[in-house]
Amino acid sequence: MRVEVRFSGFGGQGIVTAGIILGRAASIYQGLHAVQTQSYGPEARGGASRSEVVISDSEILYPKVTKPDVFVVMSGEAMQKYIRDVGRGCTVIYDSSLIKTPPERGRAYPVPATMLAKRELGRTIVANIIMLGALSAITGIVDGEALERAVLDTVPKGTEELNLRALRLGLQSTWQEAKV
Repeated sequence: MRVEVRFSGFGGQGIVTAGIILGRAASIYQGLHAVQTQSYGPEARGGASRSEVVISDSEILYPKVTKPDVFVVMSGEAMQKYIRDVGRGCTVIYDSSLIKTPPERGRAYPVPATMLAKRELGRTIVANIIMLGALSAITGIVDGEALERAVLDTVPKGTEELNLRALRLGLQSTWQEAKV
């Protein structure tokens, strides 16, 4: 089993943090192998951001994502930039609060993460954690308990409860594939 996951969006959305949490959940709490890489623009906020995670049940010999199995995308610009790498079988989980048109490639799942974070939790900063919960609910790559433990290890002190509420919001919803 080898699963390649790409997160993308813009700086300030927690794209890198989401990748770190996923890799930690898989490797530390599920006993799998995981490698996480990241790239982002020089801007502190608003520039392009990407985080990639390779998860495997055996040693990972090549740590780069070449054809993502899962593409989590949180901005229209990132969708345009990275959709070309997406194959027919890829699961695309996109923030439908910020991306209005479903992608024409892959199996697309709209998740209004930014809207839910604002409406239900009062903080858009946790939209990335909602997306992690949705990723688990849709793909089953990592389980919710492993993600909860990784979230608690990763997020800043004092924000644990907010982030757990965001994760559970993503985990507990039933996400349906978009009709394209």
